[in-house]
Amino acid sequence: MAYNDDAVLAKLSSLSETQDSIVSVAQWIMFYRRHADRTVQLWLQKLKDSSSHKRLNLIYLANEVAQQSKARRKEEFLVSFSPAIAEAVTAAYKGAPHDVQQRIRRVVDVWRERGVFEGPIQQAVETRIHEIDKTRGTTKAGGIGGSIFGAASSVPQELTPLVAPQQNVSKVVQSVKPAVTSAKSDYDNLMAPGSTVPSAPVYAARLSGLLKTLAQAEGAVEQCVKARRELVSELQKLLDTNRNALIADEDELEDVLTKKLRVEDKKNEVERAIMAGLPNDEPYPTGGSSLDDSHDQQPAPEVEALTPPSHDGEGGEDEEDDDFEPEQAGSSNEAPEWQPDFTPETSTLPTHPSPPTETSQQTIPAIAKSIATAANGAKKRRIDETSDFPDLGAEDGIDADVAEMLRKDSNAS
Repeated sequence: MAYNDDAVLAKLSSLSETQDSIVSVAQWIMFYRRHADRTVQLWLQKLKDSSSHKRLNLIYLANEVAQQSKARRKEEFLVSFSPAIAEAVTAAYKGAPHDVQQRIRRVVDVWRERGVFEGPIQQAVETRIHEIDKTRGTTKAGGIGGSIFGAASSVPQELTPLVAPQQNVSKVVQSVKPAVTSAKSDYDNLMAPGSTVPSAPVYAARLSGLLKTLAQAEGAVEQCVKARRELVSELQKLLDTNRNALIADEDELEDVLTKKLRVEDKKNEVERAIMAGLPNDEPYPTGGSSLDDSHDQQPAPEVEALTPPSHDGEGGEDEEDDDFEPEQAGSSNEAPEWQPDFTPETSTLPTHPSPPTETSQQTIPAIAKSIATAANGAKKRRIDETSDFPDLGAEDGIDADVAEMLRKDSNAS
């Protein structure tokens, strides 16, 4: 059977609710997919003129054709059904019995689950069904397997501005394609190279008719362009809003990650404190400094200074007075024997130790100047290096022989 309007209407009229009938008619329609636009127009008109159960069969037919086209990646019928499917479902759903409505709901659910139609088209179908239910006051909680048309499944508030422009585009596109197709066909028949040119009056009449056809196509396309610009404008607003929200969310994410890292560092610090022996009943210091810094800031314990031993190997406590008291050799009652720090050139003179006297014990400290030195409090002697011999004074109680020996040695040098 060749393709024409009568053949299509005959196939649609013979459609029954059985699966074999639906599959057979769907295969015949898909065979002539190059006539998809015309077939969809005839299908929509037949659906509007049919009863409720017949409309359900035509919805089943559209479902079979659309799913088979998507599975075979033949987009002709998907493109043709997109602008008409929302109107068709509305016509089939409105005024139908409850069981028919439930079946139509199930078909729309399948379209959503399998992504048969694009999101805006699917949303437009669901919105129209929801409006019908809302008007009748019979909004159901869900269809078979959980319908998407409950009260909680309404159009999101952010997408509400997109519904009307998308529906307008769908309506306009339905009238654009036939007008543009007819205009292109008439133009090719009349203006294509090698086409037969009729007589002048006939040619002028045909050109006039072509101008009218092109004007109709121009008006349809202008309406489509206007509708799509409105849709794109709403989409751009939605895109800008979501882009700004995305930037804010990214900033929030960075802030949360920073706080997370700080908490992880603090957790590791507390665990180290626990391992170091922090008492369980002692609160953890949270002054902002680390555990190591808090330990460093503790005052150092007082430590008693150590007194180093004296140069002669004898230890003792420091004395408060600055007078030097020589260490005593042997008994504490005997004065030490004084000897010069040089070797005499002659050793003929005997060395006579001077007996300990009170005068000598008082003059010996004048040999050195006692000074207080570093932090340990130890006292040291510093010999006056301005002369070779210390100034012992005139009457200091030195033995006469020793004084004579020193005088000779001084004159000899």
